[in-house]
Amino acid sequence: MTRLWLLLLFCAATAVGLPAQVFKIVANLDGYNGNTGASLVQGPDGSLYGTSPRGGNKEAGSVFKVTLDGTVTLLYSFCSEPGCSDGGGPGEPLLLATDGNFYGTTNGSGTLFKITPKGKLNTLLRFCSQTACTDGSQPYGGLTLGGDGNLYGTTSSGGTYGNYGTIFKITTEGKLETLHAFRGDDGYNPNSGLVQVVDGNFYGTTKDGGAEGCFGFGCGTVFKMAPSGKLTTLHKFNQNDGFSPNRLIQGSAGDLYGTTYEGGNNGHGKGTVFKIASDGSLTTLHTFEFTDGAFPTSGLVQGTDGNFYGTTTIGGPGNPACGTAYQITPEGALTLLHNFDCDDGKYSYAALMQATNGAFYGTTYAGGANDWGVVFSIDMGLKPFVRAIRSAGAVGQTDGILGQGFTGTTDVSINGAPAEFKVVSDTFLKATVPDGATSGFVSVTTPSGTLTSNKIFRVRPQLLSFDPPSGPVGTQVTITGVSLTQTQGVGFGNRVPAQFAVNSDTQVTAIVPSGAKTGKVGIETTGGTAISSETFTVTP
Repeated sequence: MTRLWLLLLFCAATAVGLPAQVFKIVANLDGYNGNTGASLVQGPDGSLYGTSPRGGNKEAGSVFKVTLDGTVTLLYSFCSEPGCSDGGGPGEPLLLATDGNFYGTTNGSGTLFKITPKGKLNTLLRFCSQTACTDGSQPYGGLTLGGDGNLYGTTSSGGTYGNYGTIFKITTEGKLETLHAFRGDDGYNPNSGLVQVVDGNFYGTTKDGGAEGCFGFGCGTVFKMAPSGKLTTLHKFNQNDGFSPNRLIQGSAGDLYGTTYEGGNNGHGKGTVFKIASDGSLTTLHTFEFTDGAFPTSGLVQGTDGNFYGTTTIGGPGNPACGTAYQITPEGALTLLHNFDCDDGKYSYAALMQATNGAFYGTTYAGGANDWGVVFSIDMGLKPFVRAIRSAGAVGQTDGILGQGFTGTTDVSINGAPAEFKVVSDTFLKATVPDGATSGFVSVTTPSGTLTSNKIFRVRPQLLSFDPPSGPVGTQVTITGVSLTQTQGVGFGNRVPAQFAVNSDTQVTAIVPSGAKTGKVGIETTGGTAISSETFTVTP
């Protein structure tokens, strides 16, 4: 969390917003179980899990869980090991991985840890272990689960070029690889994490750097990074269109959406909501002006109704201006859902999340009965759904699915293709991507009805071989693989597009195009991209 010192405002009035039954305090935090500035994540047991940067029995932060009926359990208190070698002050959301464990980071120089749902913690990595912290420091952005099963994240400081920050990849066993070190001109202070989108690339933001302005620090950037680490700056903010961007998400239509902490309205706004395409073209959807909220420190979540939901740290109509929760359409029409009155919470630093029961859940850093913050819910009347832990997978891979009412489930399918499955509990099951599956929604048939996933599950293609191995322009090449039904493009060498025909889920034929050069063969489907391990030689 950053810039908290800007947000100390007084609180003493009543809430304005939707009817009371929409907004509900789920739990009042008390300092022992912690308080939180981080988003919550749903666990396999249906409970919500979070981190607290302060509190716990060592007053160094904690990991806790809260049931949907409001029972809070302290799972782990940081600084429990000698010298606080387990870290402290975790202020970022946990990540639920396919092994059923949670992964997270702590503040300061920083650690990366794994914790079981029962609270057993294992420190996997300590940052700043290299001279001058070239391996990074201050991993404030949280973690993202990549399609390859590895964890990806950012450090806001450290790196090869000084204290500009890094992007890293780490295995679930703790092996670290630095993918990119920021230089300043490409941005610095990347403390909002990453999102991997359909094209396989990672997208993120830096709080500072890029263009001149914003008190000499630069106003921040949006970047794209290939899994190999090649980084492209897509947009440099200029304060007129925002300052200090937060975490991005990919909308269902493919564009990226995010917020900025400040700026907009020729630099006089109190933050923005924006949309940005993969080519870097940015559209400001809304500029906050305090009466509708101000200074959002978190990103957005897209609900199952297609709208986006978020919070602001302060602001709102009238006093006490302790922050707001809002809905915004993809076109930019904003509606206030709740105006915090301090008694029901203040300073909502964290993004909302939608649980599989359809309701949205969030946290505040302070306020509530004990002034240690609250866990709250906003019920928009949306239907229950299921969520796959991974957004993509290949045929034969097993993924976890979160939901409710799974006992007695009779069918699980991916875009209509029946999948083998095992019900682990009433709120968690595992399913294997079947042969012939194509990208689409996951459906689970329970005794109470059929539940559908909130997002499309992408079935990743696999390219196994091609024949012949060489030939001139005009040669027909037979490509063999898996999950090729939804092929959208084939490229040779320097990615020159080729004419192609889909023969089956395991075979595509393509014509070597004019201008093609010797190199790898690539196939792009709605589920992702596959590149051959061998080289096709273009002959005269």
